Amino acid sequence: MLSQKTLSAEAAVLADPATSTMLDAGIDIVLKPLSHAELADIRIRDNLFAVGRGEPPFVDYPAELVGDLSRRHARIFCEYGAAYIADLGSKNGTTVNGDDIRQKTRMLHDGDTVCFGRELSYRLQIGERMDAPRKTARLASLTLSPESGVPGLQPVVITQFPFLISKSDTVFSRYREQHPDQVNYLSRRHAHIFLKSGAPFIEDLGSTNGTFLNGKRLDERAMPLKNDDTLAFGGHHFVYRIGIEEAQLHADNTVTKFGKPMRPAENESQADKTTFVASADSFLNIFCVDPAPQPGEDDKQDPEQAASPERPAEGQRRPGKAGRLGTMLAEMRKALGDSPPQGAPRAGWSRSKVAAACAAALLAAGGTWLLMPGSEEQIRELMAEGNHAKAASVAAAALAGDAGNENLMALATEALMKTHVPAWLSALQSGQYDRADAVLARAESEAGPNEDARSLLRELRWVGRLERFVLGRGGLEAPIRLFADEEQIKTLLGQWDDDPGMHQRALARVASLVPEFKEPYALALSHLRKLQSDNAVYVAAIDRLKATIAEELRQDRPQALENVFNDYAEKYPRLIGVDALRQDLRRYVTMQGHARAQQLGPLVTLLAQGGFATPPFQAHAHALMNGGSLPPQALIAQYQKVMQAWKQGNARQAYVLLEQAPRGPWSDVAARQLAHKKNVAAQFSELQRARGGKDYEERLLGFYALLDSEEDTWYLRGIESDVKALTVRAGKRAEEMLTRAQALWRRYRDNGSIGGAQRLESGVSGQFRAQARLLTDANENAVKGTRLYKELKIEYPSQWDKLQADIAAEAELQRRSMMELQRVLDPGVVKAKLALLGGAER
Repeated sequence: MLSQKTLSAEAAVLADPATSTMLDAGIDIVLKPLSHAELADIRIRDNLFAVGRGEPPFVDYPAELVGDLSRRHARIFCEYGAAYIADLGSKNGTTVNGDDIRQKTRMLHDGDTVCFGRELSYRLQIGERMDAPRKTARLASLTLSPESGVPGLQPVVITQFPFLISKSDTVFSRYREQHPDQVNYLSRRHAHIFLKSGAPFIEDLGSTNGTFLNGKRLDERAMPLKNDDTLAFGGHHFVYRIGIEEAQLHADNTVTKFGKPMRPAENESQADKTTFVASADSFLNIFCVDPAPQPGEDDKQDPEQAASPERPAEGQRRPGKAGRLGTMLAEMRKALGDSPPQGAPRAGWSRSKVAAACAAALLAAGGTWLLMPGSEEQIRELMAEGNHAKAASVAAAALAGDAGNENLMALATEALMKTHVPAWLSALQSGQYDRADAVLARAESEAGPNEDARSLLRELRWVGRLERFVLGRGGLEAPIRLFADEEQIKTLLGQWDDDPGMHQRALARVASLVPEFKEPYALALSHLRKLQSDNAVYVAAIDRLKATIAEELRQDRPQALENVFNDYAEKYPRLIGVDALRQDLRRYVTMQGHARAQQLGPLVTLLAQGGFATPPFQAHAHALMNGGSLPPQALIAQYQKVMQAWKQGNARQAYVLLEQAPRGPWSDVAARQLAHKKNVAAQFSELQRARGGKDYEERLLGFYALLDSEEDTWYLRGIESDVKALTVRAGKRAEEMLTRAQALWRRYRDNGSIGGAQRLESGVSGQFRAQARLLTDANENAVKGTRLYKELKIEYPSQWDKLQADIAAEAELQRRSMMELQRVLDPGVVKAKLALLGGAER
């Protein structure tokens, strides 16, 4: 098929006028200097214009103007009748209208401002060419004839440009089984051959092992190719002699191109071994998308080439071969008495004469079927009338009866694309992604068994998913959402990377069939390039962040994550979701404190409120639960029922539920809760009996201090009125607690706070135990005293808040410092010292 890059020798090659290398189709591009008016205008006359400090006209500029330019800075090229610019990863970047397009591609429009680095800015002028077209020699074909003497290496006839040399392309990958190492000396973007002013040029694309022209390794500049030049890619294996065939053309000619003619002495079987490159690569593909590695690919360095690049071996020139169809057409021209003069170029024979010859031969062979309903001719007539939907229907019906007819299949595919792609594009560009999917679903239904069409529709469906992801969330610079976008990016790129060359050729084919798709295709490639950049930077950073969180939590060092999160928020400004990680970290530290203090009620309340919002903390909490560090889910559910009964004053039901709690690592904690609740209920009964007695107030305050503000709410309500009446006494009790806390704190500080030497002791010394007890008692009294003030709504001096905060900060510092020694000390010693320091406050 004409859309495929490599054709058998039997296939004729017809040129697409849109791939003409010169800009005489009417496009005129001028770069008008803005930053330095003394510079001359730059008029671009070729489809590819190189920007770099060694390229004309920049090479002639003063050094201070081109100091910011990279050697391979950017490329301006024309594709599908439009102009584009691609930054090639330049050091100082390229901007279009102030937007940084470093490692991106952007379509250019008249009036755009382009800046290379910091010094050179230009106003872009795009219009129609006013000068008259001129007669010029054009390249009809370029033949690469093997020179290395390697058996089985086939000639390559190139009739469409640009042509990408790539280890991933079938032109070279076909040799992988026989010569895997040699193929791996090629790069995935090794070099490309393109036309400049109608002449062929070769440019190395930064390949690992280099491109050699007549034995000399190419640098960053493109070099012209001449007849009989020797060209080598990556070493001494893929070495070719250049053969060039030209044709005299006018600017308005429609060209029919064939491969390089065979010599009469060479038999036809040799033509079957020639690779005909009949479909041009795309500059968008060459400069915008890096082909992904294929299975078995490995960029190898040729040590011999790296040490001393030598001139490739020379041999006898092997001219290209024409296909059988070319021979058949020549015979048909003879039969019609209209053969070109001997030695005249074949491209000079007009397409109309070829068509007439074909028609005459087919009609002479009884080709009246061309006029029958469902014939190829009828389908073409319907398409010429613009009735693509009818053409698609007729082609599908005809293909159903002649499934092996490749011409019918190609026509059916073309009609189907022209019928549905415009509607799909309209829905896609208006953000109606579901409607776009529905259009493709309808097209797939109509395609039936036509796998050729179905394969193109799969490519369009991928483009739809890409655009839905990129544009649906706000464009290329939209924030990247943690734990959501990275997986979608990996999926999209994974689908592309399975065979990027195949995907590029398929989409380029759609663009050739439906011109409206050309600009969206270029935009999709730019979006792809950005996703690849985001994958290399942001997705890689997210993967590292996930690994860091998992490791720090596994090592029980959650406090270290606060700095990690701050660092990520600063380094990766487009990353959103770090705040959710911070919230989960705070929740985790609180949970950890409740777990260490074995405070079952607050722990169950925290976990029952929804747990954690981010996957790393969710996964670690699940692992802790499975390992016994957290209460199992069954106990959490059971204790929720206990708390419900307890808060309703149904103590007996709470006891029964606790006695029925599942057995496991937290059974002893549940048993202590049962004892605590029985004690609270018993003291409450005694308090009711002591009402009016002389020691009632003391009992009341003692009972009040025993209660938990979260769980024991039923009993708090029962003594609420009495407690309010004893506000003065309660305030005095709170002050006593805080005074005691202050005294203990002073003793702790006078003795010297717990230092590193005490924490590093291999055992628990008496000094550590005494200091830990002072700190823990001071903290407990400070917490209870300030809580009593607050719960009774009694105003109190602000100094008590500062005291409580200072003690709490020292307690937390000591706990954190001990946790950081887990890799140094025996785990049992660390656990014992942490127990003496107490758990987190409720």
